[in-house]
Amino acid sequence: MQIDDTILTQDGPAPSGMGRILLIACGALAREILDLKRANGWTHMDLTCLPAKLHLYPDQITDAVRAAVAKHRETYADIFVVYADCGTGGLLQAACDEMGVKMVAGPHCYSFFEGNERFAHQSESEITTFYLTDFLVRQFDAFIMKPMGLDRHPELRDMYFGNYEKLVYQAQTDDPTLTAKAQAAAETLGLTFERRLTGYGDLETTLSTL
Repeated sequence: MQIDDTILTQDGPAPSGMGRILLIACGALAREILDLKRANGWTHMDLTCLPAKLHLYPDQITDAVRAAVAKHRETYADIFVVYADCGTGGLLQAACDEMGVKMVAGPHCYSFFEGNERFAHQSESEITTFYLTDFLVRQFDAFIMKPMGLDRHPELRDMYFGNYEKLVYQAQTDDPTLTAKAQAAAETLGLTFERRLTGYGDLETTLSTL
């Protein structure tokens, strides 16, 4: 499988080396991880990202992560996978266990941004809720409207979202522009709107332990 193995820091590509930690992450988390690295001075971590659009094809995530780990294992003594289960049905966790690498706990990014414990507690009462993160607000057209065909066939909206009642925007950053875009997305989908400033949740907590 073809993957982008560029190693990133805040300043762009950087040489890799032993004694450093490589984060193999979903591309949808790149901005957040780089922000956390900068804010916390985590200069011992390097980052490589797999395409964010793998979330549209979760059956491909496990093989892509396997390929990335194999490509970088000889260079890095420590590799950490910045994916939750993300629709792989436990296959990603099994693969990480087999390869001897750790990964983020939780079913998906909505859970770890909210905090896995909090999300699990409230999820039963939010079964009709649709979630957006900062990334998905920025990429709403590319990841929601176009793949579902709503840009071409808006009449499909009720078929997709008729059983949803609310859109929750899990804000990683306090950005009025993103909030306005998220509210517009809720209106487009015919849902009530709620914004929660979650910050980075368990993503920050987990990376801080590495």
